[in-house]
Amino acid sequence: MKPSELGQNPFYDPQNNPPTRARRPRNALSDERIRELLAQISTAHIGTRWDEQPFVIPTNFWYDVQTHRIVFHSNAVGRLRANSEHHPKVCLEVSEMGRFLPSNDPLEVSVQYRSAVVFGTLRLLEGEEARQALYGLVQRYFPQMQPGREYRPITDADLERTSTYELTISEWSGKENWEEKAIQSEEWPALEEHWFQ
Repeated sequence: MKPSELGQNPFYDPQNNPPTRARRPRNALSDERIRELLAQISTAHIGTRWDEQPFVIPTNFWYDVQTHRIVFHSNAVGRLRANSEHHPKVCLEVSEMGRFLPSNDPLEVSVQYRSAVVFGTLRLLEGEEARQALYGLVQRYFPQMQPGREYRPITDADLERTSTYELTISEWSGKENWEEKAIQSEEWPALEEHWFQ
């Protein structure tokens, strides 16, 4: 196999299919399931880069269904701010993990999972736009809390101390494998039942 063909087959060929597309259609999540996953999962991982050096950073986030965007914030100065100003195209991942699944075939040992990857461009929000985005982020985790009641309103000084981002979504894809049992080999003795309990 030529080096250019490594990692490619009819399931995954970035020369002819978008690299953002799920590799196996039968495992793909619908748009509605991806929206549900973004509403359900509380932590995301954001992939950015500085030139050729990639970074992955965990963060809380808010998927704004009305505007089809993701909002989060980070330090006013730091790796995320520098990377995103240098290369604003990023990806964001969320996932839910279930049980580990044993198998008598070492390559079939698996785990139950659902995941989605969002692709898009980061934009730094400022002023009132940033303030409203931060209120939406707080409300996502504490929907009963109101500014000026349970917590003080966000000030201009607060906005200077943080970087508030909008991830404009260009594409997304998701997949899941939530089988109750991993594939087992007939070429090796079957696992005893206690491994599946």
